[in-house]
Amino acid sequence: MFIHIDIDTFFASAHRIGTDIYDNIPIAVGGRSNLGIFDTAKQHRKLSRIDGAFSSSILSYNTNKSFEEYFIDKDGRTRGIITTASYEARAYGVKTAMSVAEALRVCPVLKVLPPNYPLYHELSYKLKNILLEHIPAISQFSIDEFFCDISGYIDDDKAEQFALNLQNIITKELHIPVSMGICKAKMLSKVATNYAKPYGVRYIKHDRIDKFIEDIPIVKFPGIGRGYFRKLSQLNIKTLLDIKQHKETLYKWGKHGVWLYKATQGMDIDKLSTQTTAKKSIGLGRTFDPIQSRDEIRRRLMILCRHINFLCYNQKLYPRIYELKIMYQYGDKQKSNYKSHEPYSEKNFKQIVAELFSQIDTNISRAIIQLNITVSQLQPTQSTDNLFSHGTVDIDKTTHNIRQKYGIDILKTGAEM
Repeated sequence: MFIHIDIDTFFASAHRIGTDIYDNIPIAVGGRSNLGIFDTAKQHRKLSRIDGAFSSSILSYNTNKSFEEYFIDKDGRTRGIITTASYEARAYGVKTAMSVAEALRVCPVLKVLPPNYPLYHELSYKLKNILLEHIPAISQFSIDEFFCDISGYIDDDKAEQFALNLQNIITKELHIPVSMGICKAKMLSKVATNYAKPYGVRYIKHDRIDKFIEDIPIVKFPGIGRGYFRKLSQLNIKTLLDIKQHKETLYKWGKHGVWLYKATQGMDIDKLSTQTTAKKSIGLGRTFDPIQSRDEIRRRLMILCRHINFLCYNQKLYPRIYELKIMYQYGDKQKSNYKSHEPYSEKNFKQIVAELFSQIDTNISRAIIQLNITVSQLQPTQSTDNLFSHGTVDIDKTTHNIRQKYGIDILKTGAEM
């Protein structure tokens, strides 16, 4: 039996903790590309205690910024997009991914708040620990979602009451609302959560699965993206129950087609896998207003390198492959990668990225709007293949220890200033 847990309007709910000034009014949390990383002044940041592809590791504080400071640019334009809207805001038509400017047009009384990522990550970390106290097997699906397997731990006829008790514990300890879906099928427990919101529990008994899915549109199922929606629609499949008549067709679509059939029909009832896979890459990127100056672009590349280097040392993972992607104004892209056979060091990493940029920046008359650096083929041990690498490794370790203690911005190279 699976319980899927989702925090209701997570970011907005987090800002309501400890205060009543946002109660019962339309609020939303907006976001902008975090360009504070490129500021010359020291920034207040911390490392996240949660891990996953959904999670950024280095978190910036924006709690002291007003709406004007965070969302209004130097030209007086309102920037940013909505990342979470409260139910009161949704009633006005405010939606996730809507621009902040548009959200304020549809809801003039909307209170838009800068994000507080350290708070969200800390709440997610605390929620996971609460779940681990009460459930043996859990898997974090996103920053605000968890799958829990209570098979053999809680009897099926007691699952709903167990979920209600757990919901009360979470509310009491964290002061955040969560909704829960319960089902023997993993992915349908997630679908059930959507029908439990806000702040509800929905239990789908196994013999009632067909009844539950008969009116659920295929677009509501996680795992059916645009491509599969198009393919299913061509077969005149409109609801999840319609899929039941097309088993042979979906099985011909390969591994994902087989999974999709089983998951939508409530056949994914295997035990929850709680094993974590080894991290395959570490990346960091930013999108910004057009920049013509190549000196400024190189400075920003070195800053991104420093942050990635910090994450590599923090996780004791040392890359062999370096990839750089750039995007010019109006959409042209360039990318290249390099496989290093030298021992990893911050200095070597920065040199390689600088060389990659020189190679791929073939249109120097065009402004650049995006930089992305990714490192991969991560090794669990640092190699010292030659006489001179020992000193470099020692310097890097000392530098990392200082940054861990005093902040990632405490030590910079001249190229970053």
